[in-house]
Amino acid sequence: MHRRTVIAAPFFLALAGCGIPIGKSSQPRLDVSRDYSLRGFAFSAQDGLTVSERENYYPNGDIVWRGDPRGPRVAQIEAMFTEAANRNKQAINGGQPVNVAVTLVRFHGVTNRTRYSIGGVYNVIFDITIMDAASGAVIEPTRRVLGNLEAPGGERAVQLEEAGQTQKVRVTDFLTRLLREQLI
Repeated sequence: MHRRTVIAAPFFLALAGCGIPIGKSSQPRLDVSRDYSLRGFAFSAQDGLTVSERENYYPNGDIVWRGDPRGPRVAQIEAMFTEAANRNKQAINGGQPVNVAVTLVRFHGVTNRTRYSIGGVYNVIFDITIMDAASGAVIEPTRRVLGNLEAPGGERAVQLEEAGQTQKVRVTDFLTRLLREQLI
């Protein structure tokens, strides 16, 4: 057995034991006709979220993000969500104007140690509420959304970075798709 396999095996066993699914899932959406036009977007973070700057393979913390320089991680994540919402304002242009409120529950990216070795999964969990833009009435009550995006590791991570597919680019594109799926 290769040394790299021996080192990585406990990490993958621990990850499998955490029950973190690969792919996207969410609580069931209401079965309603969606002809939305996204007008407003509000972002908040759940109280008490912890931020980890540790470079473990899988650090404890609700927020782990390395796609920006060290700094206010919640604000950095808010900027990506806001960009994703702004992109969707142009793409989601139906007959019913809506506002969307997102509350961050977890944003677990990969540490540099993980990214430049074995790779992993960006795990994003948030609550979403959809409201009528004019009246503020709730159209779709709050539901939890879970999104998982593969985080390539090693040489593949370096190749993506060199091609302009930085973590921030990939995650912002992913959040754009994830929000769009909730609104169409």
